[in-house]
Order: sequence, then structure tokens, then C-alpha cells
Amino acid sequence: MTARPARTFVASGVEGYAREVLQDPTHVRATKRETAVSVRFAAVAGPVLTREGIVQAEAEDAIVTGVDGERWPVSSDKFDEKYQALAPTQHGESGVYLTLPNEVLAIRMGEPFAVLLRDGQSRLEGRPGDWLVDYGDGSFGIVGAEIFAQTYSIADES
Repeated sequence: MTARPARTFVASGVEGYAREVLQDPTHVRATKRETAVSVRFAAVAGPVLTREGIVQAEAEDAIVTGVDGERWPVSSDKFDEKYQALAPTQHGESGVYLTLPNEVLAIRMGEPFAVLLRDGQSRLEGRPGDWLVDYGDGSFGIVGAEIFAQTYSIADES
């Protein structure tokens, strides 16, 4: 039997960082590194199998494949602020995109945890050592430790 996560974070959909993340003394500020990723756009709504669970994507959402083959959907209303097409890919077509250096808050979790996404039905499951990422737009994500180390820079706190 799999242990149930001790803590579940619920995406609010409200702009700004979540109070429970801001108040956690272990949170860090991190910036997404510019990284080339593969993107295709969903023709129809449907499930996307991520490493952390199944996420429902809407038609026209971007399905991103990252540095280690991991996949995740990005809503069409958030895509432009997070990704830029790399030539010869044209904006809005499937191809190679660059992740933009957006700032997030993140907590490295020491126990199993879960995230309920903005759609109210997609649930991600995190393991000890994974990072809870608060994107500052009312949404959360889970990033494995190795992928986080490759794709984020933690701000110097000195």
C-alpha cells in the first residue's frame, strides 16, 4: 500500500505566491534557466501522463518535453510568458522553444506530498526530495530533484 501524502497544496488560480509557501522558512527563490525544450500543441483536450500524475490538457495547450524526457502541459493563456520559439520554429507552431527565466518560489520536500491543480481534478504526487514549485500565478508544480538542479538556479541568499 502506498502512503498517502501528509500535505496537499491546492492551486488557487489567484495571482501571487501562496501564503503557505511564503511563510515556510525553507522556501527559496529560484529562476528557471533558459533551456531548449520540445513543444507540441494539443489538437483536442485530453490527459497527459507526467512523472507525477495525469494532468488534463485543453485543446491548444502546449505539451512540453523537457531535458530528461519528462512531459507536462502548459495552458495556452500562460505559455507566451514562459516560452519563446527558437528558429526555425515560428511562434504558435510545434517545435523547439526556449524556457524563459521566470522567478519561482520552491520548497524541497522531505516527505510525500500532493498538488491539486487549478482544474480541480488533476492531482500530482511528489516524493521526498522533490521540489514544490510555486509559479506566482496561482499554480503549483512538482519538479524532481535532478531535473530541478538542471533547470533552475537558486538565488544567492547572502
